[in-house]
Amino acid sequence: MSSLLVSQSDGVAHISLNRPDVRNAFDDMLITELTEAFRTVDARAVVLAGEGKVFCAGGDLNWMRRSIGYTEQQNLDDARKLAEMFRAIDECPCAVIGRVQGAAYGGGVGLASVCDIVVADTEARFCFSEVKLGLAPAVISSFALRKIGVSAARRYFLSAEIIDAETARGIGLAHEVVPLGQMDAAVSKLVESLMRAGPQAVREAKSLMRTLLDVSPKDALEVSAEAIARLRVSPEGQEGVSAFLEKRKPSWT
Repeated sequence: MSSLLVSQSDGVAHISLNRPDVRNAFDDMLITELTEAFRTVDARAVVLAGEGKVFCAGGDLNWMRRSIGYTEQQNLDDARKLAEMFRAIDECPCAVIGRVQGAAYGGGVGLASVCDIVVADTEARFCFSEVKLGLAPAVISSFALRKIGVSAARRYFLSAEIIDAETARGIGLAHEVVPLGQMDAAVSKLVESLMRAGPQAVREAKSLMRTLLDVSPKDALEVSAEAIARLRVSPEGQEGVSAFLEKRKPSWT
C-alpha cells in the first residue's frame, strides 16, 4: 500500500498513515487503502498512527481542489467513500488505539472519533475546521457526536476553535495525554491490557456497545441478557471463569 504502512506482530496490527510530506492528509488513494486495511485486518488490537510530526491534517489540498469542479452527485459519491472509511474503522471488530501527535484537523478528528482508545501527545491539537471553509463536519459528525456528546459538538462544530490535548481529554476525544516521548510506552501499556482480555470478549463488548446505542432501553435489557448468557457458555467464557476460580492465567495470555 503506497499511502499506508501496515505490519502485524504477536496479534497486534500497526497501521500508519504514510503521507508525512502532506501531513498525512486524505486523498482518494489513502481513503481506499485505509478502508481496505480495516475491512481485512485480523488481529487482537490495532494501533492507528501517522508518520512524521502530524497525525492527520484532514483533506489533501489537491483532493479538495478537484472537488470544486465536481457535480453534486460526484461530491455525494466522494463523500460516501469517505464515510465508508470511517465506518470500516468504527466497526472494526478488534480494539483500535489511536496514537495522535501534532494535529488532528477535520477528517483527522474523525479518525480520532472512530478509535476506541486515543492517546494524544501533550502538544496535540484538534479542530473541527470545516466551517472555516464554508463547509460543515458532515461526514464525521455522526461519529464525533457519539464521541464528545451534543454539548461539546454544539460549541466546537460551530466555532472551529483549536482544542488542546487536555480539553480533548475533558470532552472524551482523547483518553490519555502524555509527552511525545512517552507515547509509545503508553500505547504499549494499553496493548498489554487488551492482550490480557479474552479476544472474543473484546469483540463482543465492542459489538454490544454499538448495538445498545441503537435500541430502546427495554430492548437493551434483553440484548444484554442474551449477550452474557451466550458468553458464559462459550469456550472462551468457560475458560476465563475457570482460570479465575483456579487462580491461573487463561489460555489466551
